[in-house]
Amino acid sequence: SDSVVRERQARVKIERPMPRVLAHPNTLVRVVQNLLTNAIKFVEQGRVPEVILRAEDKGNTIRLWIIDNGIGIAPEYQERIFEVFQRLHGSEEYPGNGLGLAIVKRAVERMNGQLGLISEVGEGSRFWIELPTDTTEL
Repeated sequence: SDSVVRERQARVKIERPMPRVLAHPNTLVRVVQNLLTNAIKFVEQGRVPEVILRAEDKGNTIRLWIIDNGIGIAPEYQERIFEVFQRLHGSEEYPGNGLGLAIVKRAVERMNGQLGLISEVGEGSRFWIELPTDTTEL
């Protein structure tokens, strides 16, 4: 994902603090990398990708937001994108295998979390992952 950030000259801002969550560390890293890569990849040609990662404390859960300035997703496709092999664009325009978000959704659910999105065509997307709060002492 570092190469995608460099290749597209993306600006990624991580708003701190990032609270602790109950999750499988490697799985969580892969989930965030996948969402970050998509946020950078699905941006109009010639536009600098900008992504913000922000955490919201909701009491027993933490909601992590991945907010982008990309092409956005029409309401009628927002459920479908989490299904296996559902592509909204040709592979020439935006390469990929169509597995990404289905795997992300399954991984988040296996960690007792939820995944969702708020998006509008031309206005970018705001994906969120909600996971249980890690209340163990540091």
